[in-house]
Amino acid sequence: MSIWWSLHLRREAASVPLARRLLIGAMETAGVDPDVSFDLSLALSEACANAVEHGGAPAPGGTAGAYRVTAYLDGEKCRIEVADSGPGFPGPGAVRGCPTPRPAAAETDEHGRGLCLIRELADHVHLGNSPGRGGAVISFDKMLKWREGAPLLTA
Repeated sequence: MSIWWSLHLRREAASVPLARRLLIGAMETAGVDPDVSFDLSLALSEACANAVEHGGAPAPGGTAGAYRVTAYLDGEKCRIEVADSGPGFPGPGAVRGCPTPRPAAAETDEHGRGLCLIRELADHVHLGNSPGRGGAVISFDKMLKWREGAPLLTA
C-alpha cells in the first residue's frame, strides 16, 4: 500500500507549518520512524519557505499566488516535490549545490541555508525548472525506516 497527497497553498508564511504538520501526521499514522519524519518535515519546511519567498510576484489584486506540495510514501521511500510559479532557478548549472566548505553564516542569519539543509537531510535532491510554464521545482527522496507493526507495511 502507498499513500500520496498534493496541496495547493498560498504563498504565505502560514502555509509552511501547515504543510509540515500534514506530512508529519501522515508519516506518524503510516508508522514511519520519528527521526526520518523529522528530517523530511524539516526539509519540506525549507522547500516551502523558499517557494513562499522566491516563488513569484503577487497575483493580480495583490494576492500572494500559490505553490504546490506533493508527497508520496511508497514502500521504502518518500518523495516530496515543491513547485512554484516564480522565475525558476538561474540558467543551467547555476545552482550546483552547497559550496564546500560552506561559507560561515552568522548565528543570526535567517537566509541562505535552505538548499544546503535539504541536501543534508535527504538522500537525493533534484533542483529544476517547470517545463513550459516556468517556476522552480525542488524534489527530494529519503529512504524510510518503519516502526514495528507500521500500518502501511501490514496493509
